[in-house]
Amino acid sequence: MRVVSWNVNGLRSVHRKGFLPWLAGCRAQVVGLQEVRARADQLPDDVRSPSRWKTHFVAAERPGYSGVGLYSRLEPDEVVTVLGVGELDVEGRLQIARFGKLTVVNGYFPNGNGKDRDLSRIPYKLTFYRRLFERLEKPLRDGGRVLVMGDFNTAHQEIDLARPKENRETSGFRPEEREEFDRWIRAGWVDTFRHFNKGGGNYSWWSQRAGVREKNIGWRIDYVLASPAAMAYVRKAGIHPDVLGSDHCPVSVDLDPAVR
Repeated sequence: MRVVSWNVNGLRSVHRKGFLPWLAGCRAQVVGLQEVRARADQLPDDVRSPSRWKTHFVAAERPGYSGVGLYSRLEPDEVVTVLGVGELDVEGRLQIARFGKLTVVNGYFPNGNGKDRDLSRIPYKLTFYRRLFERLEKPLRDGGRVLVMGDFNTAHQEIDLARPKENRETSGFRPEEREEFDRWIRAGWVDTFRHFNKGGGNYSWWSQRAGVREKNIGWRIDYVLASPAAMAYVRKAGIHPDVLGSDHCPVSVDLDPAVR
């Protein structure tokens, strides 16, 4: 069973760059998208409801901003899209979908930068992290099989970005953001990719400036975290930099089908 996460940086844009052929060939049972940047009724019919896929979309109140989408081969038993905090929920950043015994959380974690890259959104970002952490504390404690995937907008450790020294004061690698990520790991959440791959040079986002992606000057800010109970079923984790169309690339995990 393959679960894939991808920040598409605009689903209508990535559709024009081959999203549907990629979706047909990615061999996934569940695909979570971030930064959809469209309401469902603004999407082409074949993107909103492709053959043999169940879909679910959450849009931000602000047009053309944020938003998440879920594609799955099976109908989820339920999908929850709010944390109960108005200022967080209006941005359309969350889907908590249950498939039998497996819960898949698709999250688009906020960026800490304000309009002028002034770090003014870091408190908002950390609030999202903490409220989601609290929402998932009970299933984690009770041995639930949970995956939390998406664009976390944080590079956890120095190995997770090409130029750590130059970015210590940049949102996405500031100490308070990394500490919040640490809290998840200390609580028992497993960074699935790092579990299998300890090496550097593995990134999921690159600046759109010319030549940056080709030189692999990137950040690993897209993750699939697994609860210990879910991790028992994870067989493989990957990053797919060969998939183009967005400034992010997809990340994935392969699980034993018995996880459901």
